[in-house]
Amino acid sequence: MILVVGCNGMLGRDLMTLLGEKARGVDLGEIDITDLESTERTLTALHPSVVINCAAYTDVDGCETNAETAMQVNGEGVGYLAMATRAIGAKLVQVSTDYVFDGGKGTPYQEDDLPRPLNVYGESKLAGEMNAAFNPDHLIVRTQWLYGLHGKNFVEIMLKLAGEKDQLAVVDDQVGSPTWTVDLARAIVALVDNGCQGIYHAANEGFCSWNEFARAIFEEAGLTVTVNGMTTEQLNRPARRPLYSTLDCSKLRQDTGIALRPWREALRSYMASRTNKH
Repeated sequence: MILVVGCNGMLGRDLMTLLGEKARGVDLGEIDITDLESTERTLTALHPSVVINCAAYTDVDGCETNAETAMQVNGEGVGYLAMATRAIGAKLVQVSTDYVFDGGKGTPYQEDDLPRPLNVYGESKLAGEMNAAFNPDHLIVRTQWLYGLHGKNFVEIMLKLAGEKDQLAVVDDQVGSPTWTVDLARAIVALVDNGCQGIYHAANEGFCSWNEFARAIFEEAGLTVTVNGMTTEQLNRPARRPLYSTLDCSKLRQDTGIALRPWREALRSYMASRTNKH
């Protein structure tokens, strides 16, 4: 049995759907990963063979002011999961982020590139990666720019704003790969099925700026919205962001035979599934 921790989140819900009867999900109320006793109790009782951790504190700007909470959830909590999974002989799968990098490399990041987080969120997720290694049977999957049907995300924010304004300013100097949680879930399951260990990068293929992503969203939705450019500096958010943090996913393809489709194609599928949902 595969246990999905954080099963009510955006990625967790898609993993539960994909795994079907093979999965069992837990979320807040059933497990508190910041509490070792709660974590051990839940895992000992359910005794899964694999634990996929989708629980995270992902408010990047919020992490700057709540550094302690960020570190408890994204760092220490993963350590507790690592100890508990190791004790029952289960594999730990930890979902991580491109924000462990500073964005200064200029070419897509590979798994063994040196992490240099610019913000508290990135630091806390890097702590989680290090703590996951308490369990020798661990798999770390770094991804980026996630959106999905079951959570707050950039696509939904843009569509909501399009209903209120006919002009928007979106940053055009941050580059990454928008990734649909359905596709990420497929990559994670493929990695688990192939018995992969260590660090892997998984994101939809190709890259764009947030500005280009916004334009693509409006094009796919058939909406006319003027999207103006602005710099990260002009936006002036509390947390610093890496400017170029695309991930090289060739190791994923090499070890599983899976390559995630181009981001624009994934966006199109998401928009279609969203229409069916409403």
